[in-house]
Amino acid sequence: MSKTLIILNPHAGSGRAGRVWKELEPLLWEQLGELVVAVTQRTEEVAEHLDKAHASGLTRVISIGGDGTNHTLVNALADLNERYPDGQQMIYGNLPIGSGRDWARFKKIPLDIYKAARWIATAQPTATDVGLLTFGDKREHFLNIASVGLSGEVDRRVNATPVRRPWTFLKATIQTILTYRPQPMQIRLDHQDWYEGSTYVVAIANGSTFGHGMRIAPNARTDDGLFDVILVKGVSRPVILSALHQVYSGQHLTHPAVRHAQARLIEINGLKNSLALDLDGEHTAGQNMSFRVQPGLLKILS
Repeated sequence: MSKTLIILNPHAGSGRAGRVWKELEPLLWEQLGELVVAVTQRTEEVAEHLDKAHASGLTRVISIGGDGTNHTLVNALADLNERYPDGQQMIYGNLPIGSGRDWARFKKIPLDIYKAARWIATAQPTATDVGLLTFGDKREHFLNIASVGLSGEVDRRVNATPVRRPWTFLKATIQTILTYRPQPMQIRLDHQDWYEGSTYVVAIANGSTFGHGMRIAPNARTDDGLFDVILVKGVSRPVILSALHQVYSGQHLTHPAVRHAQARLIEINGLKNSLALDLDGEHTAGQNMSFRVQPGLLKILS
């Protein structure tokens, strides 16, 4: 059995990843065979570990962390594939320890970390679509969901919370709705005008779930070469708050304040200001941006 590179983020899940590793390591040796373990303190270290693993012939990498760790690995793997287009692709898997774990919810990966460790031993690599965001002179990949508007501000609040609880995301969402002003945006899908006006949030979804279980894009797939695009118009705060529970069940798509479609390319322009952005739970901002799907870019265990 070939070696497996383990990328461990000990800070994931408010430090839980580091605490459970002593118990998890012998189980993973039993399930996966020989391990090469890399403990990362900074995101830039991930690419260095991947480069060394690739150079030594390792073909499988598994991260232990949350959606943010996923985001870092996806970007590092996409960069590796671009630099070595004729080389053997590394297979990637994630053992979810984090506060959101929305990729795991979407892919039905066991949320119990010990069950997940047994699951990953038999999981099979699947060609998986990945998103690419371009804004200004920056480019960044995302695996699950990118969203523009209110959700970027929710991210900022959540990431500023030292210890996250199951209700942290919901609390941050309600707090943000109560203070956020919908932003004027112009949105084009596959080079066609789609929407222009006041907007709370627009989600560009490869996966279905964000914000600790909100099924914002219940019909999304990662093997169809398409994003699901969900937009919430700038209606009154009471309307948004009263409909918030529908997002957890995925029943919001028929709400009159919601528009949805599918596309390969989404272009969003902030008509007045820079717009808050959420990329797999990571906060950033931009004004003129494009999101392009890259079909089957990575092989991911599922």
